[in-house]
Amino acid sequence: MNVYIETYGCQMNVNDSEVVLAILRKAGYTSCGEMGRADLILVNTCSVRDNAEQRVLGRLDVFRQEKKRRPGVIVGVLGCMAERLKEKLLENAAVDIVAGPDAYRDLPRLVEAVSVSGKQINTLLSHEETYADITPVRTDRTGVSAFISIMRGCNNVCAYCIVPYVRGAERSRDPESILREAASLVADGYREINLLGQNVDSYRWTGDGTSAPVDFAGLLARVAQVDPKVRVRFATSHPKDMGDAVLHVMAAHPNICRHIHLPVQSGSDVMLEKMNRKYTREHYLERIAAIRRILPDCAVTTDVIAGFCGETEEDHAATLSLFREVRYDSAFMFQYSERPGTKASRHYPDDVPEAVKTARLNEIIALQNELSLESNRRCVGRCFEVLVEGPSKRSDAELMGRTSQNKTCVFPAAGHKPGDYVTVRVLSCTSATLRCEVAE
Repeated sequence: MNVYIETYGCQMNVNDSEVVLAILRKAGYTSCGEMGRADLILVNTCSVRDNAEQRVLGRLDVFRQEKKRRPGVIVGVLGCMAERLKEKLLENAAVDIVAGPDAYRDLPRLVEAVSVSGKQINTLLSHEETYADITPVRTDRTGVSAFISIMRGCNNVCAYCIVPYVRGAERSRDPESILREAASLVADGYREINLLGQNVDSYRWTGDGTSAPVDFAGLLARVAQVDPKVRVRFATSHPKDMGDAVLHVMAAHPNICRHIHLPVQSGSDVMLEKMNRKYTREHYLERIAAIRRILPDCAVTTDVIAGFCGETEEDHAATLSLFREVRYDSAFMFQYSERPGTKASRHYPDDVPEAVKTARLNEIIALQNELSLESNRRCVGRCFEVLVEGPSKRSDAELMGRTSQNKTCVFPAAGHKPGDYVTVRVLSCTSATLRCEVAE
């Protein structure tokens, strides 16, 4: 059978889709890039925001038409949306299979059972499943960058977040399996390894008691030593857990990229407490100060939510002032979207009007655009080593790559190719891109 998979949401979902393809390939399936040739159509879903779910529901309408055109095609919904909605998804005429994030090993059985028993579902969450023994089928077409999931689930239970409910409790993966996967990627020619977790700073492997525990700082150092010529990135850090040990490991290994994504969500202590973030504005700024002190060339990016339950103009102003104080290189910015089943949906009214949410979000975006442009202007005239990822969006005569600080650079191809390290000089910039020349 040919299998076609679409992926929505975060990098964790991309990695999960690669795990799914590996499981199905072992069972005799062949992956294909065209829905029209697929016997099995899968959609790996995200539930973090309502618009992500709405996009998937729209795709299910398309899949239903495909099933009418080609009877016998099987459609499965995977991931977070499958875990959240469970049997409700089976009411959709397009859907034959519903499988949660911990049920991917069961997919071959579920597919086989459809033809015998009809619609199938497995949304059981696990306290042990990490898929550590599965080598994902890499989907990055350039063969430059790959993801390694170092842990699954989350224990933080932030008030607005659906992740703990759809991905289960936090569990860390055996570090030896992570190192084997990293070594395999290096042997296959990958030039960048991305370590993934909902909260990488809480990674901790205790094993069977015969070896010393491994925390994230220890794991990061060991991955960096697999090959000093291969870049290492990680996401996502949590302000309450990120200690100086990780920063010192980064400083000691030049191939660990100088970029930390440190979600703040709000600059207001009132909102942070209501969000159950477990840190204060003061603590967050202490972490920023530590980054600047230990890694002065490190870029910092963030996530922020506008219009959370009960947010006042004073709370919003506190977020703007924090942005001005930290001066982020870039940010992911969203207005609050209530997710059913979260603490916020159960205990706090979603009482900030949509128009106010939008206005506050637009104000944050406008400020961050200024800060991003300011950050990029400081790069003009400087030289950076860039890892080439592929052609630019506008022209095959130009290449695109990123600096260690995760800044996007566009420059003349000049005979270089994806996977090359190229030193470039920044000539000009926008808030999003550095325009460069290849340095002699």
